[in-house]
Amino acid sequence: MISVADLIKEPVLPGNYFAFDAYVQGDFETGLLENRQGSRLVALPDVLLESIYAGLDQEVGQATGIVLFNCGRWWGKNFYRRFVQEVSDYYQRPLAEMEMVEFLQCFKECWKTHGWGTVDLDINYYQQGFLVVNTWQSAFAAAAPQGTGQPQCYAEAGILESFFGQLTGRDLHCVQTACESLGAKSNTFVLGLRDRVEAAKAWQQEGQDHDTIMERLCNAQPPAK
Repeated sequence: MISVADLIKEPVLPGNYFAFDAYVQGDFETGLLENRQGSRLVALPDVLLESIYAGLDQEVGQATGIVLFNCGRWWGKNFYRRFVQEVSDYYQRPLAEMEMVEFLQCFKECWKTHGWGTVDLDINYYQQGFLVVNTWQSAFAAAAPQGTGQPQCYAEAGILESFFGQLTGRDLHCVQTACESLGAKSNTFVLGLRDRVEAAKAWQQEGQDHDTIMERLCNAQPPAK
């Protein structure tokens, strides 16, 4: 029979590090937001995101997407570094030693707690060299101009490209193939080596849907080396 004393001696299993009530801490008097390690968090109101899109459109026009994408890549680089440090410290083992299920759960909870909506990874195309990421309730898609004919989650695409590029140690590129701002049920991103995934951008601009794009990507022959 197991005694209570024996149970108490067992190491405590860590819970969800990114649980909102524990991870986000605020000071109403100063208006500061911090995470559980004391690092500063920034809240981005909807009106600010809308103003960013509108302001960039006036200042740089068609280059808006490039600016936001590059901002996302810089953001993703720092996001990855903090994610690895915080998760490794909390679970007391390197990220590389975590089970895939554990990593995915941490990533999903982190994405949600930071207010970016919900996220899920589709690894069905892994053997073909592609990773598909879906997000829902994106603040970027909601704040972006609606019905433009082009996906608008440039910052998120940059974040994902930088994050998973560092995670895999490969020079990945990210292309968005579906967007809530265009009436899609989710925002869909395809990650892969640049010379293999770049064609998806042109196919999306031609009006091809995500499933058709993935079929064409998987059927395309890798370039000769």
